[in-house]
Amino acid sequence: MAPIANVYVEQANSKILMFDSSFESPVCPKAMDWKPYYPEELLQKGAKVEFADIGCGYGGLLVALAPLFPETLMLGMEIRVKVSDYVMDRVAGLRQEQSEVTGGYNNVACIRSNAMKYLPNFFEKAQLSKMFFLFPDPHFKKAKHKWRIINTSLLAEYAYVLRPGGLLYTATDVEVLHKWMVEHINQHLLFVRVTDEELQEDIVVEKVLQSTEEGIKVARNNGDKYLAVFRRVEDPYVQ
Repeated sequence: MAPIANVYVEQANSKILMFDSSFESPVCPKAMDWKPYYPEELLQKGAKVEFADIGCGYGGLLVALAPLFPETLMLGMEIRVKVSDYVMDRVAGLRQEQSEVTGGYNNVACIRSNAMKYLPNFFEKAQLSKMFFLFPDPHFKKAKHKWRIINTSLLAEYAYVLRPGGLLYTATDVEVLHKWMVEHINQHLLFVRVTDEELQEDIVVEKVLQSTEEGIKVARNNGDKYLAVFRRVEDPYVQ
């Protein structure tokens, strides 16, 4: 049987860039030019993006994690043009302000793209060590559940780009969406939920819940936050 994580449609054979509205995506990860996003000295060392914040909003999580992992390249993916422009400007400003600080936010970047369509165009198999899906659009109407960022078909792509042992973080203030995400990820053979005991040792969890603009707003309104983290496990069909 073919490996579970390889069920996504192979997109690397095309010789032209694919377009979605007003933004473009590379035909495959090797075609992606990262030079406009990260300093060349980091790329020359062979560094690749390891953390991906899907629907990164205004970049709160990325800004919080950057000093904690100065050697790790992080990418925010945001489909809203004004929001992604804001994050790009925010990162540029932080780089200028912190130019003499170790790391200096050079490890953070943002791209405007539709991650639901083009994620495998940016990342190679098993490239990522962490993925974040924080306070996504709940799409309450049943007819729009197919647009939820966590669903059966998209989980195959997430498993493809996330390396074994890598972590997938979800957070929301909508209990029904939390249950939906947990149910769907639990059903996937390549993910297992991380225990609460393990999460107590994870320095990322606090930032996940407290650093995003949505998370801050929920806390200000005394709302509930629901967290679930899953580990990518080895594919049982790979020998």
